[in-house]
Amino acid sequence: MASSLTKDSVRPGTPGTGKTFFGHPRGLATLFMTEMWERFSYYGMRALLPLYLVAPGGLNLNAGTATAIYSVYVSLVYLLAMPGGWFGDRVWGPRRTVAVAGVVIMLGHLTLALPSSGTFYAGLGLVAIGSGLLKANISTMVGHLYDGPDDPRRDGGFTVFYMGINLGAFAAPLIIGTIGENVNWHFGFALAALGMALGLVQFLLGSRHLADRSSVVPKPLSAEEKAGTLRKAAIWAGIAVVAYAVIGFSGHYTLNWILVPLTLLGVIIPVMVLVNIKRDKELDRPEQSKMSAYIWFFVAAAVFWMIYDQGGSTLSIFADSSADNTVLGWEFPVSWYQSVNPVLIMALAPVFAWFWLALNKRGKEPSTIVKFASGLVLVGASFFLFLAPLSIADGGHKAAAMWLVAIYFVQTVGELLLSPVGLSVTTKMAPAKYASQMMGVWFLAVTAGDATTGLLSIAGVDLNKTGIVAMEATLAVVAGVAVWMYRKRVKELMGDVR
Repeated sequence: MASSLTKDSVRPGTPGTGKTFFGHPRGLATLFMTEMWERFSYYGMRALLPLYLVAPGGLNLNAGTATAIYSVYVSLVYLLAMPGGWFGDRVWGPRRTVAVAGVVIMLGHLTLALPSSGTFYAGLGLVAIGSGLLKANISTMVGHLYDGPDDPRRDGGFTVFYMGINLGAFAAPLIIGTIGENVNWHFGFALAALGMALGLVQFLLGSRHLADRSSVVPKPLSAEEKAGTLRKAAIWAGIAVVAYAVIGFSGHYTLNWILVPLTLLGVIIPVMVLVNIKRDKELDRPEQSKMSAYIWFFVAAAVFWMIYDQGGSTLSIFADSSADNTVLGWEFPVSWYQSVNPVLIMALAPVFAWFWLALNKRGKEPSTIVKFASGLVLVGASFFLFLAPLSIADGGHKAAAMWLVAIYFVQTVGELLLSPVGLSVTTKMAPAKYASQMMGVWFLAVTAGDATTGLLSIAGVDLNKTGIVAMEATLAVVAGVAVWMYRKRVKELMGDVR
């Protein structure tokens, strides 16, 4: 990264030295590298997870249980982003929270690397907690590098930062996946720990280039609030310990005693958060109207992520058992499919940005609602496409790898239509009172979608059956068409937001 640093003029108050990173504050290099290595560890482990769960040399679970565990894990990562942001705002400040998160994530991967099924779930829990702590706070620190929201470099800085996410996500399955599948599962998890360790070292060495306010606790807890929070946490922890001790000693404990409560929380908490915001009497009429419109987007996004995130579970397990994972006669690890999405994102995102700009100049850029509806229809279309390899496998043949690549391609195009729009509309429609919390609310749509997948799997629904896949595909397409049909009504509710 040193070759990318050049002397440049720096606006007064910009953190760091006189050097810049691609024209941005030097601290962006620190956060870029930290996020790249953290995503390397996260996506590498995630690519291995469903395969390890079903492998005879792994935990040797059935596909339904493996999908449930994977879905619960991913939903927890996004669910914990809200309390993670709270810790940054009220307890430690963003910089210390990210440092602690890095240590927790590294310990989680090291725990996964232990050859014991008993410690495996503890490792997953640690990685989920650490990821939740890191997710919101590192993005906050990127924003701290700039002179307020009107700094012209701000959007470009986040674009560079998100490139780090996709670089880590692209490289991880190729390296960690290959080691885990071909050498040893636990070596793969250990390699994920090494990735996080490199990110943590990079963060600690480069933290002097970050903004001073990244070390500040914006709204510290008072002594009374701290005591009350600790008391509530202790009570709930005590209830959980006693309940699970009774279940365990009575001989009734099964994995579902963990999975079912977590999946239910993943559905109930997003609903409760939206209801509480919507019922807040302090919101004025325009804010209430915007929240009514936002619920449309939220529900549609939950349907999108329910299908999209099965690319790492349902599709991966199908590829492991029923796909011909070869290119020109050369066999590749199943986990490599997880590199398709990030490389497509890096290739297509600039094309989409140029395309929208070109249409905007002609006054023909689609509205937010049309983009959102199109993303939903495309993710549904990807599962209609999935019916072809499923039919091939039902006929006793191996499905070609390009079927799966085509599915990931359609899903990626859908993501580029829906995800950036969702992030944008979340910030635009947020009530002033909840401005800092609404990004966490958007992440809860991912939680709700993945938790729904987990509930289906726990209920014994085989997500690799043509009937279920067709039903999910139809649900997404119908949701997309519904959003489009009611676009005028949603536009009215959105008020001045476009």
